[in-house]
Amino acid sequence: MSPGPWRPEEGGSGAKRHAPATLRNRDAIVGVLAEWLPRAGLVLEVASGSGEHIVHFAAAFPALDWQPSDPDEAALASIAAWSAEARLANLAPPIRLDAAAPDWPLDRADALLCINMVHISPWCATLGLFAGAARLLARGAPLILYGPYIEAGVPTAPSNLAFDASLRARDAEWGLRALEAVKAAALEAGFAFAARQAMPANNLMLLLRRI
Repeated sequence: MSPGPWRPEEGGSGAKRHAPATLRNRDAIVGVLAEWLPRAGLVLEVASGSGEHIVHFAAAFPALDWQPSDPDEAALASIAAWSAEARLANLAPPIRLDAAAPDWPLDRADALLCINMVHISPWCATLGLFAGAARLLARGAPLILYGPYIEAGVPTAPSNLAFDASLRARDAEWGLRALEAVKAAALEAGFAFAARQAMPANNLMLLLRRI
C-alpha cells in the first residue's frame, strides 16, 4: 500500500508526482550511499514512490544498475514518467513489488534501498522487506534504510512525535518504529546491524548486511 506522500508536478506530465522532501534530502542521502553501496551491480529500491529519488541516484552512480519498484499504480506511472524524461541507460523500468508479499518479481540484487516506507506502512511490510531482501542478497550485501525512528535513550524530536501522531491518526498500523525492534526483526531475518548515520530533519540512515 502507498499513502501517496506527493503531489502532481506543476506544469509537468500528468503522471509525474513530486515529493517535496526529495529535493531537500537527496544529496545528503547520496553522500552516505557513496560509502555504503557496492561499486557495481544491481540496486533494487523498494517503495520508490514518486521516482524522483531513484532518478537522482541513477545519475549520481552511473556504474550501478538501478531497479525501481512500488505496489501503487500512481507511483509506477510517476516513476516511468520521471525515468522517461531522464533517459538514463542504467535505470530499468519500474516493477510492481509489494514488500509484504511472499514472492517478489526479482530473484537477485547486489544492494537493496528503502526510503521512508517503514513508518508509512504496516509492520508486516517491514518484515516482508527483510524476508525478501534475505532471498535476494548475497552474504555481506547491504540493505539500506532511510527515515525517522524512535531510539531508546535518545530524545525524540517534537516534530517526529507530531509526525508519528499524524501517521497513526491516518492508519493505526502506521507510525515511527523503535530502532531496537527494527534491528531485532532484521537480525531474525538474517541481517546484522552495521552502521547508523544521523541525517538532516531528524532522520537516520541504517546499514544492515546480509549474514
